[in-house]
Amino acid sequence: MTAHAQAYRDPGTPEEQSRRQFLANATLAIGGVIGLVVAVPCAVSLIPESLLKPNAAGGPVWTPLSAAEMKALESSTAGPVKININFTYQDGYLPPAGDTQFVWGVKLRPEQVANFQKTRPDLFRPASKVNYPAITLNFVLFSSICPHLGCKFNWDAGAKRFICPCHGSEFNGEGAKLAGPAPRGLDPLPFREQDGKAEVTWIQYKSQTPDRIIVAYS
Repeated sequence: MTAHAQAYRDPGTPEEQSRRQFLANATLAIGGVIGLVVAVPCAVSLIPESLLKPNAAGGPVWTPLSAAEMKALESSTAGPVKININFTYQDGYLPPAGDTQFVWGVKLRPEQVANFQKTRPDLFRPASKVNYPAITLNFVLFSSICPHLGCKFNWDAGAKRFICPCHGSEFNGEGAKLAGPAPRGLDPLPFREQDGKAEVTWIQYKSQTPDRIIVAYS
């Protein structure tokens, strides 16, 4: 019994120790690769096809802007316009439920449209890009949720920028981050003109990450 116990505790020669360590590391590495291969398709499958292709048939639920809201957006010159929307909210954990949110509509000048990719490079990088046009008819509609911790930011007309009251993140009129702990710029939402009506789809992206990961949608 003592001999067996001593043999069990014997670490072996350096060559044997190296061989065992190599096999342990190889097993962990193979397991990690398999986990990644499985996880990536699963993560992609959580993103509805309708949001990857928002103009496809059977796509997302579009909420129309009222005539008054669209008129205010078209005539805006002093800054962004606050727009309320009602929709059915869906995520991967809870059943669908009605919700009301607000978005910020911004009318861009021609030079802002032309330089938007330079101003907002985060919207065109592979990990943080959006799979729909960020600008429609020279307008961009931003989610009102701060990318830092999910607070609601507001437009400060005096400072001419969006400011989050919770932790001080600041963004310019095109949604580019200027200051504060937010990990990315503001999130634009799908916006379109359909049969003479302006419509928007609500998407909520994950906070505290520079990537744009959908966590809920209408």
